[in-house]
Amino acid sequence: MQKKANRKLFHLFTGELTATILFAVMWLLYIQQQIWITYLTSFPPIYAFVLLEFILLQGSLFWFLKWKQAKQKKYVQLPYTQLRMFLLFKKINFVLIVIGALVLVYQIIKFPAGHYWFAFLYAFAIIEHINYYHIRLSYQTLDEIKEFLRQKKFRSSILAKELTMLKVKVD
Repeated sequence: MQKKANRKLFHLFTGELTATILFAVMWLLYIQQQIWITYLTSFPPIYAFVLLEFILLQGSLFWFLKWKQAKQKKYVQLPYTQLRMFLLFKKINFVLIVIGALVLVYQIIKFPAGHYWFAFLYAFAIIEHINYYHIRLSYQTLDEIKEFLRQKKFRSSILAKELTMLKVKVD
């Protein structure tokens, strides 16, 4: 059981980190193509891309810390200081997402036909934020999907549960 948990946490950590790195590499490859260079190097797409990368790195960090705990056979919530850091990330994300909404409005007004890439990245970042800090949206294995269908509802994410416990301790 412990090996299975360690393996799953390791895959979550490395998967998020790999996605972050691959997205950056893909971004750089697209920029090299002359067709995309003007658009992808303008502020709105870069803003959405950096927001997405920032949130993915938070997920990678969370799963890394959980994996490190599991290796030490500690199956408890993260320490207080680490949870406070994620609470700060959550607040920063909210501010950046609100700013992103303003950037989206700007993008639609300035480039009515060219806001799709920004909107895609921005939506992806919001979905990742929700997945980490609110409700679990990703179900990767068949067993997880079956469990989700039996429950007929979304569950809180692990990080959201741990942050709720932090609020209870602080209050």
